[in-house]
Amino acid sequence: MQWLDVRSDTVTQPTPAMREAMFAAVVGDDVYGDDPTVAELEALGARMLGKEAALFVPTGNFGNQLALLTHCRRGDEVILGDDCHIVWHETGGAAVIAGVQLRTIESELGVLDPRAIEARIRVGEDIHFPRTGLICLENAHSNGRVIPLDVMAETRRVADRHSVPVHLDGARVFNAATHLGCDVREITQYADSVMCCLSKGLAAPVGSLLAGSRDFIARARRGRKLMGGGMRQAGVIAAPGIVALRQMSGRLAEDHANARALAARLAALPGVWLDEASVQINMVWFRLADSVDVTALMDALADAGVKANPPEDGWMRVVTHWQVSAADVERLADVFEAALTDRA
Repeated sequence: MQWLDVRSDTVTQPTPAMREAMFAAVVGDDVYGDDPTVAELEALGARMLGKEAALFVPTGNFGNQLALLTHCRRGDEVILGDDCHIVWHETGGAAVIAGVQLRTIESELGVLDPRAIEARIRVGEDIHFPRTGLICLENAHSNGRVIPLDVMAETRRVADRHSVPVHLDGARVFNAATHLGCDVREITQYADSVMCCLSKGLAAPVGSLLAGSRDFIARARRGRKLMGGGMRQAGVIAAPGIVALRQMSGRLAEDHANARALAARLAALPGVWLDEASVQINMVWFRLADSVDVTALMDALADAGVKANPPEDGWMRVVTHWQVSAADVERLADVFEAALTDRA
């Protein structure tokens, strides 16, 4: 059976060009700083993300936590959204690795009000208070929405008024730029550091980048070693990252179009609530009615050769990527239609 996997955009196989690049990669010992392929990836990533330097790290989770460790002192406070990835899906790493306290703000579908951020910044030197060490934003948000540039710009102004750095969880920042129709640097200009995943929509088999100033990355390189991320002949996994940046970043609009097409089909089905305007990147989120037999639906998907994550708290997510074609979208929609219509 040819499986169609829509659980995430992390499930993709490397492209043929990536496999060729891995085979031919020139390598060295990256801990010594002499892996030329890693160096090429880091230079390319820094340039594309609009930063002075970049560092190749194993995962996005690793990159975010390394950013917190590098920006903050132990006991600092980090301001971020209550629904962001760092809070929900990074296993409390901020407390363990950086030793920081997270101060969350209620977000409006992933958007943080800059006024709410400013109200929570610790002002003065009261010895009872933690120091505000960092503000974290996420764009695109893990709910699939893209944060407007004017909100990011105002957040930057707030941060500058109080001399607080900004870190951007840009796991899917190239998706965000595709939706906004802008160069990715128009987003990253508002952050002191940015983490970008190569292994999500860009389809590399492993790895992420952390980018920022040269001094920041020099300090982060030491932190990467401390966290166990000092890799050796890493060029074999950096090589597909170069292909991801050069080739795959330019085709994300296809994934977005497929997501919108799927959303249009699903929105018309009984038992499905879906806001089509919320489908801004390659994620389709929808709520299933309580009357839907979720077990039967998941069985129907599996029987049809579809790998999908079950709903969580009533919400289900389907993600498109380079291995999901327009024909696959129609096939997937047909499976949902048959399962939900038969049981309506």
